[in-house]
Amino acid sequence: MVAPLCAAVVVVLSAFFPGIDGSLLFASYYGDHMVLQKSPQRAVVWGYGPEGAKITVSLSGPVNQEASPVTVTKGIWKVTLDPVDAGGPYTVNVSSTNYTAILKDVLFGDIWVCGGQSNMLFQTSQMFNASEELALAAKYPHVRPFMAALKESETELPDLVEVKLPWFVARADVLSEFSAVCWLFGRYLYDTMKYPIGLVESCWGGTPVETWSSSRALHMCDLDKLEGPHNNSLLWNAMIHPLLNMTIYGAIWYQGEANTEYHQDKYNCSFPAMIDDWRMAFHQGSGGQTAADFPFGFVQLSTNNKKNIDDGFPELRWHQTADFGFVPNARMKKTFMAVAFDLPDEKSPYGTIHPRDKQDVALRLLLGARAVAYNQKDVLFQGPFPLQIESSQMQINVTYDQIVNVDSSTIIFEICCSETAAPCGSNSLWVPASIMNWGPSNVLLSTSLCNSSSVAALRYAWKDWPCNFKACPIYDASNTLPAPPFVAHRRTGGRNHENELK
Repeated sequence: MVAPLCAAVVVVLSAFFPGIDGSLLFASYYGDHMVLQKSPQRAVVWGYGPEGAKITVSLSGPVNQEASPVTVTKGIWKVTLDPVDAGGPYTVNVSSTNYTAILKDVLFGDIWVCGGQSNMLFQTSQMFNASEELALAAKYPHVRPFMAALKESETELPDLVEVKLPWFVARADVLSEFSAVCWLFGRYLYDTMKYPIGLVESCWGGTPVETWSSSRALHMCDLDKLEGPHNNSLLWNAMIHPLLNMTIYGAIWYQGEANTEYHQDKYNCSFPAMIDDWRMAFHQGSGGQTAADFPFGFVQLSTNNKKNIDDGFPELRWHQTADFGFVPNARMKKTFMAVAFDLPDEKSPYGTIHPRDKQDVALRLLLGARAVAYNQKDVLFQGPFPLQIESSQMQINVTYDQIVNVDSSTIIFEICCSETAAPCGSNSLWVPASIMNWGPSNVLLSTSLCNSSSVAALRYAWKDWPCNFKACPIYDASNTLPAPPFVAHRRTGGRNHENELK
């Protein structure tokens, strides 16, 4: 849960306009060793200066350029550079008649924002094989991390209140405090793209989606009228809104645990609404340089309680996809998802809700980024999903949209036995449907436990902890991508929402 707003956050607003004393400064999240967004987008550079001063911004390095002078207005100057190809290093020089500010060792590449709660905050020093992973840091000098400090605000702030980790060239001692998922995603992405990657971590443990959402996004889901223990928009105001002027390429997100009990039924609206709003706000804030539909990847919730029979986690996983079961979909375009419910960690010293295997999470995010964010062809990034579901008195035939690797299971599938037309829910009678047989792309399930009742719905992996580590019964042909959880009623089912449970 977010801590109460500190008075210091309020009074620090006076520090957002340091140029009033005649100095010339960059905004808080610019610094030596940073990454600026490469071409074809144009990087935005801004900061503070004396009112009315003429500011010139120049770039020196592999390619030199000088932007047209701008005037400091209300204590702020802002310049949009011409497109710069990936590479570096560059020096960014900002000057007025009497003052100069310089950024050194600046690279151009793709910038990704990493947001969410504690599983995104989870440090590289805490993950499996941490020592080995941190020892590799020196081999990735072109993957540059940055971390915003944990701060709140009742109002939208123009700049970060505080920086936790300024931009740095990766080294083990500093990287140990940085997000494991964010770092691994950036490192794997660099291995693929072979050019600089900038990583901006802005996350806070135990926080619901509402606190990362603007009042606009909350209004879209009627959440702006609800009172609750979580303070709406506090972290949007202090830790996301300040970043909007920066040109970015995309975002990854690991959050949802806090919403398994808090406004869970609204998450199928609040999460897509937050994504839409971030896209609009970053696009406008950067003067149109950040894409209006920038790619957004997220981690579907992992596990928490092995014995839990509550539907909180499976319902939230479903709502993370806007109740489609997969992404991209008609509601959540240009998104990608890393399924993680098959990566439990029963012995995690940080609690089972914090699995230490962040490598597989990041690798699955990478596959989605390659396919969705970078349009690389023939990259399989989605696990098998039902294409057609046919029910008879004795069996159900689930046909998947790809070749499947199947192991037997008597409990992973469940059917709802009902003669009524009402949709089955968490309080309905659900019984196991054993896997009887399978083919290259289909699975046959027994309906015998429904007795004389009809099968009204089918669901898969609808538990907090549905299987042990990488031991779910259905994966893709390479046995690396798990089939995501789904629920299909008589009227729904299929990746295109065109098929029914018949």
